[in-house]
Amino acid sequence: GPAGISVALYAARGNMNPLVINNGIGALEKAEKIENYYGLEQPLSGKELYERGISQAEALGVRILDAEVLGISGFDTFTVKTTAGDFDTVSVILATGGKRSAPKIPGLKDFEGRGVSYCAVCDAFFYRGKEVAVVGNGEFALHEAEELRNVTQDVTIYTDGKEPEFSREHPIAVNTMKIQAIEGDERVSGIRLKSDVSMQEAGTGADSFVPAEGVFVALGTAGSSEMARQIGAELNEKGNIRVNEEMETTVPGLYAAGDCTGGLLQVAKAVHD
Repeated sequence: GPAGISVALYAARGNMNPLVINNGIGALEKAEKIENYYGLEQPLSGKELYERGISQAEALGVRILDAEVLGISGFDTFTVKTTAGDFDTVSVILATGGKRSAPKIPGLKDFEGRGVSYCAVCDAFFYRGKEVAVVGNGEFALHEAEELRNVTQDVTIYTDGKEPEFSREHPIAVNTMKIQAIEGDERVSGIRLKSDVSMQEAGTGADSFVPAEGVFVALGTAGSSEMARQIGAELNEKGNIRVNEEMETTVPGLYAAGDCTGGLLQVAKAVHD
């Protein structure tokens, strides 16, 4: 998007060697017409502006890789794990946009920090030998489940009624039933699963409860907040990445720009960042 490509333009012109890892158009795709951005004589769609930015970066020699980022690790220097392999780098700029909606699973927000986690690398240690669940149906969910398998063999992926979208075989149990709620008392005790409609109509479909001491949320792809959490960067009270005036996060060498830092969700602000 505009923040990430702007970073790459300046980095390339500054004789650095930027790699843009891109996983699709994001929020710009929903912009039918942009007519409040400087220099546009005629309105452009978000898709057109996105494509122009990428063409501009490629013309300057910027490398652009279409892949999904699964996680980031390191301190001072970093390893970025993607579906196209791992990349070592001295700096990372998170410019993945902002998620416009959160999963509406009852209990999820209530138990954050009390059994609900968004980062397997951060919190797996606390669940050694315990029953844990990963909520998601894509590569990110599989990656988080594999991280958890380093500390416990009792890991199940719950797709919340969606079809699994894994690119490879794996030994981890998968449950495709719809999630009704995350339940517990002081801490998470398990997941309430909703029986399917056909079972309910037949009179045999009672909702089922599955015990779990930890629930790791990995829906869709890893967003900026999930990546920031993985390496210990602070978020603000709204869940956006906390940065200073230089766009530095609280982790040296890790920066963030654009919608993922909150504020005015506009192209002009993202490019400025």
